[in-house]
Amino acid sequence: MYLKTNSLIGRTLLLLAFLLTVQISFAQKFGGNGNYNFLDFQQKPYYFGITLGINSSSFTPFRSSEFIQNDSILAIEGVNGPGFNLGIVTNLKIGNYFDFRFLPTLSFAERRIEFSRDRRIGPISQRQIESVLVEMPFQFRYKSAPFNDIRLFLIAGIKYSFDVASDSRTKQAESLLKISPSDFSVEYGAGIQFFFPFFIFSPEFKISQGIGNTLIFNSSLEESTVLEKLLSRTFTISLHFEG
Repeated sequence: MYLKTNSLIGRTLLLLAFLLTVQISFAQKFGGNGNYNFLDFQQKPYYFGITLGINSSSFTPFRSSEFIQNDSILAIEGVNGPGFNLGIVTNLKIGNYFDFRFLPTLSFAERRIEFSRDRRIGPISQRQIESVLVEMPFQFRYKSAPFNDIRLFLIAGIKYSFDVASDSRTKQAESLLKISPSDFSVEYGAGIQFFFPFFIFSPEFKISQGIGNTLIFNSSLEESTVLEKLLSRTFTISLHFEG
């Protein structure tokens, strides 16, 4: 599954490079610094759209002091898993080069934590977390000057996420490593705007780094005691369609 996700991300990047090449070639063929479509959208103080994306998510584990004293667990590793996003774009212009953006998103993610053990004690154990996240990202975007209906941009912001599929409150979770359904992240990334007659197409890549500990500590569970904290991390490639 992880290899399939990497392959899909690779094909997406190749497609974006192809679209950029086509747009630049078209602009050069038909002349000049022609921001014809851009000028129509420049008059709008705000606009809306939809966003589609794929993501690769994981947890970054931080070992506790108990890990050193533990004889059975030899290593802890966060394993990436695939997912996809579907959301709404709300964009408010702030001058000619800045935007404030709110992108409520439904995100499906899969993450795993693996515990490698001494073979004499037991095999590798894992905790798989399949999440349905309601995400509330707030971002500021800085845009370059347009050229031939193309514009580069950088984004930065914060995001609150809540996992509506979390099993942390179920009875079965007492014997599992518990993960908090709530999380806060900082986000940063970059992308390209392509201005077409009726919409703006914006491919974007983004990294979300969790800043809150998502581990719910359980002193009676060995997998929990060897951890100090878990931080989430997500890489996302999104396609925004705005107008």
